[in-house]
Amino acid sequence: MNALIQTIAIAALPVVFAITLHEAAHGYAARHFGDPTAWQLGRISLNPLRHIDPVGTVLIPLAILLFSAGNFMFGYAKPVPVDFTRLRQPKKDMLWVAAAGPAANLVMACFWALMFKLSWVVPNFFAVPLARMAEIGIIINCVLMVLNLLPLPPLDGGRIAVSLLPHRLAWQFSRIEPWGFPILLVLLFTGILGDIMNPLVLFTAHAIEFLFGLY
Repeated sequence: MNALIQTIAIAALPVVFAITLHEAAHGYAARHFGDPTAWQLGRISLNPLRHIDPVGTVLIPLAILLFSAGNFMFGYAKPVPVDFTRLRQPKKDMLWVAAAGPAANLVMACFWALMFKLSWVVPNFFAVPLARMAEIGIIINCVLMVLNLLPLPPLDGGRIAVSLLPHRLAWQFSRIEPWGFPILLVLLFTGILGDIMNPLVLFTAHAIEFLFGLY
């Protein structure tokens, strides 16, 4: 139990920032491309408290962590409201707004890779918890990036696909959106989602580790 409590304490910071900064990035991008909705609602902020969902950011990650004996964690934040019709070029700009979230996770994964490297030179008292925190930070951000890039509306990858497809195909593809999360849950509970994501997450994490010389 003590080990699990330590894992929760160490994982809290990278997990909360991975989830909430992903959403903040959508808001920043939407404002840049003409939609001030998130800004008007006070959701364009690096303050995690603005994005925390009590269930998705706290209860679900803790429950998954407990039931997986500290081996897995996942959660979500309150989605940042984006009115795509207010973007200057809705279909084109949708791509950049959607891609901003996964891009933020990639940046954060690289940040935690730097923190892992820093753990090699700090005093021993800080080295082990910092290395563990950085390891969790790399993995959770790679998981969120890969998951959200899956081409399934309303995930970011689905919106990117809608942006890139010709208008007729984009409209037909976007009609999947109401069924997106049920489809995702089916893929999760049948193990198909894991089969798809695990190789991609491991490849991304290993590529970041290689880039920063963590081997």
